[in-house]
Amino acid sequence: MLKGVHLTLMMGQFVPKAVPRSVIDALISVQVTSGSGQHSGFQLVFATSKTSPITNSLLPGGFFDPSKRVIIAVTINGSPNVLIDGVITQQAITPSNDPGQSTLTITGEDVSRMMDIIDLSGLIPYPAMPAEARVALILAHYAMYGVVPLIIPSILIDIPNPVEEIPAHQGTDLKYINKLASNVGYVFYIEPGPEIGMNIAYWGPEIKTGPPQPPLNVNMDAQTNVESLSFSFDGFSKTTYLAFTKEKLSGLSIPIPVPDITPLCPPLGQKLLMPLKVERLKSTSKYGPIRTAVILLAKASQKADVISGSGQLDVLRYGQILKSRRLVSVRGAGSTYDGLYYVKSVTHNIKRGEYKQSFTLSRNALIASSSRVSL
Repeated sequence: MLKGVHLTLMMGQFVPKAVPRSVIDALISVQVTSGSGQHSGFQLVFATSKTSPITNSLLPGGFFDPSKRVIIAVTINGSPNVLIDGVITQQAITPSNDPGQSTLTITGEDVSRMMDIIDLSGLIPYPAMPAEARVALILAHYAMYGVVPLIIPSILIDIPNPVEEIPAHQGTDLKYINKLASNVGYVFYIEPGPEIGMNIAYWGPEIKTGPPQPPLNVNMDAQTNVESLSFSFDGFSKTTYLAFTKEKLSGLSIPIPVPDITPLCPPLGQKLLMPLKVERLKSTSKYGPIRTAVILLAKASQKADVISGSGQLDVLRYGQILKSRRLVSVRGAGSTYDGLYYVKSVTHNIKRGEYKQSFTLSRNALIASSSRVSL
């Protein structure tokens, strides 16, 4: 590996252990992807041959079988970072007549994949339990994968009256948790770490605030730390949502207003753009005004970003790993596009002697909010 960068690869059924030296020696490349609104995934490529331990013992012995747990971590200048804690979903072998060209490709997803296996619709009742309690109960079943729940109570704590209604499980555990999240405008995802073998199961609002990561510098001569960076502005991507809720006594339809600036969608620049699209949500009429407002806020937040960016960086030059679902500052792109951005997704590409990241950014406004950038 690169000087100052150490890769850790662990595999096993429930408690992964460091892989044999022969596996590390055969490793060609590592790719890990994480981001907002998607599951994290990974891909490992190994060199194989007719006489390699991978071909003769590890593959026949089930070492790379689907559902085996995989942990990938990197240590940069003494600072450990868990990139993914997941399970193998596929394996693909590519034999070749050319010496040294045969490969084994292992593909997998984060441990939330194990939550999407069994459909338990109608089998588990949840009497007098709010959504938060149901999520905690479901996540407790995955303690063997080091899952630690981080549940943010919603502003709408809805405890169903067991005399009137007893909610029941719908779909797989993962689908039901995601459904409960969408009902209150929340998101659900698994984030590995901070310790190896630990996974934070986050159920709460998508947070676009907090301290930014070190700035991405472009067109700044010796201070440039990205290899490429480009932006696009789509004015028609921002959408205003309309919804109506029925008043129980009179039966009248009441419109629910949604402000442009919300806790779920703080301004990341000075110039906010007017939405050019209007869409009516028809499925909210059965909800009360509070739940309808929460859903509208979440929908508006998801469609508020008008600026998107993409680029690539070298991790050693940047000085650390760029993390998804966090803020980062941009410098050198001009006053219109400089400033804070939300990191939507990051892909780690690791090879011998090389560690690069490709990334996508987004934000909901033009022109940086401040001329100063935190280093």
